[in-house]
Amino acid sequence: MNLRALRLPSRWFVPVLAALILSGCGINNIPTYDEAVNGRWSEVQNQYKRRADLVPNLVNTVEGFADQERDVLTQVTEARTRVTQMNISPEMLNDPEALQQFQQNQGALGSALQRLMVVVEAYPDLKSNENFLALQQQLEGTENRIAVARRDYIGAVQQYNTELRTIPGRWWARFMYPEMVAKANFSVNAQDAVNPAVEFNSN
Repeated sequence: MNLRALRLPSRWFVPVLAALILSGCGINNIPTYDEAVNGRWSEVQNQYKRRADLVPNLVNTVEGFADQERDVLTQVTEARTRVTQMNISPEMLNDPEALQQFQQNQGALGSALQRLMVVVEAYPDLKSNENFLALQQQLEGTENRIAVARRDYIGAVQQYNTELRTIPGRWWARFMYPEMVAKANFSVNAQDAVNPAVEFNSN
């Protein structure tokens, strides 16, 4: 066997060697982690939208049994309006203030929904209504999925931001990905540290 025939042409040697070296030294980590953040953020948006979509039917159902609870129903409706009218763009992930405002609006809707569920306890007929029970179950599931989506997004952002700040990712960011900047993250509190099971008493 002619070993010389197995050798790569000299003009290929440097590019092939460089490709082998770069593929194992983390040059692709930054764009890979960036895509992971974007994917996690999409899931956060999907779950929050799912919750917002449940609100009109939930309000209408409660209103049919407890129209006198106008203040609470108005709070829920107004909180949903703020959520749905907020301009959500990819640039939000690079703007801590915009993400904080998004978080505050979503938190206000969550709090309003919790107050609504407290009111429901005073209306046994509503609590046993099939339509309400179905909406309640969907809301419980959505709240849990929101918690998981937020947790996964927080983890993805931490991994991405850490890569930008540590070596060799810091070097690659400087020379290969200068447009990549740290992502904004949700503020973490004790409730974010666990995956809460949201339960509304329907007995």
